[in-house]
Amino acid sequence: MYSCGVTVYDKCHIGHARSLYTFDTLVRYLRYRGYEVKFVRNITDVDDKIIAKANQTGKAFDEVVRENIALYYKDMADLGIGKADVEPRATENIPLMIAHITGLIEKGSAYVTGGDVYFRVRSFPAYGKLSGQSVDKMLEGVRIDKDDKKEDPLDFVLWKSAKPGEPSWPSPWGNGRPGWHIECSCMSIKHLGTETLDIHAGGRDLIFPHHENEIAQAEALTGKTFAKIWVHHGLLTIHDQKMAKSLGNFITVQDALREHSVDALKLFFLSTHYASSIDYTQEKLRDMDKGVAKFRQLFARLAAVAQPKLSVTMNEVEFVLDAKEKIQAALDADLNTALALGHIFDLVTATNRFLDAGRQDDYFEGSAHLAGKFLRDILENIFGMALKVDAAAIASEDEQMLAERVAARQAKEWKRSDELRDLLKARGIIVEDGKTGQTWRRG
Repeated sequence: MYSCGVTVYDKCHIGHARSLYTFDTLVRYLRYRGYEVKFVRNITDVDDKIIAKANQTGKAFDEVVRENIALYYKDMADLGIGKADVEPRATENIPLMIAHITGLIEKGSAYVTGGDVYFRVRSFPAYGKLSGQSVDKMLEGVRIDKDDKKEDPLDFVLWKSAKPGEPSWPSPWGNGRPGWHIECSCMSIKHLGTETLDIHAGGRDLIFPHHENEIAQAEALTGKTFAKIWVHHGLLTIHDQKMAKSLGNFITVQDALREHSVDALKLFFLSTHYASSIDYTQEKLRDMDKGVAKFRQLFARLAAVAQPKLSVTMNEVEFVLDAKEKIQAALDADLNTALALGHIFDLVTATNRFLDAGRQDDYFEGSAHLAGKFLRDILENIFGMALKVDAAAIASEDEQMLAERVAARQAKEWKRSDELRDLLKARGIIVEDGKTGQTWRRG
């Protein structure tokens, strides 16, 4: 599996976080289901945007790259997302790209003009098959420049000749640098060790022209299908607006994590099918905080259950087995995390009811711990949630007071329960009681 990674010209925003988390979850689930997965996610470290950022800030090109790669890996660590098996940088693979371009020229699929190299789109009859566009239709929307060196307005660049002050590498066509599209075709084939990938992933905004061009330049050289399956996540908006610094709604990963726990952010991403667009609002994130609290409160209850006297299997605990089958079926159906999440919360409710009913037989403890183990397996091992207290979520003293209030209500000590509720409110924690028990949110 290959995923298009970040271009390191600025800090990562929450749209990047959605992409990174979505494909991390997909890899985790494939491994959970028994697949051996080799995962490659690249870093684009030579690009027009990086050059522009260097010029804008007065920093050296290498300095911009180095600073933003460090910030990228900090964001990854704070999000609890591990590195891919291989994370190649474009600049480390330029000889490979030159060889690929040379092969395309020899086949007549590419041509040199003025030190630049372009791909002949019309030499690849299948061009447009991913995006569903015809070449003639594409041509209608192309602005034609009289000074353009291309044979055809649709042709795209494979190699750019060097400009003064820009980073460049030697090539048979003169000093220059690779075009963006050629980077991913070459790095995916090399580092996955195959000319046909099982899965290629990226954002929906990359379908055209980036992924369309990847297919063309790969298949024109190899004569083989480039990728069997394409997985594209939807876009992320802020209050129904496209995220942009000019609109003042540009939210970095660190901005989001200062306001909400990493688990709440992940729950937000999971709450919508990956292929759909998702709209970020503070209200939605506060709801996600409540959802995380439900998990943590249930695990606090389960921690108080004594160790099992008799062990039980999944097949012996009907409400857990039913949940497992539904959750797995949802995730098998194109990683439908939104549907799976509904079944997970149903299991939380069922487990709370099971605990409320109390000990009926010697299988009570084993059943309770089995439910907890399964929930942790899904939430932690597949969804990568931490499910523990952090500064953005709640202080340890508040956590103790919440646990004490649960105990007070179970003991029907209503006065103490109300006192704790008022103390928590004074500390900015709003406590609410519902059918499934106590929940909290920041006031």
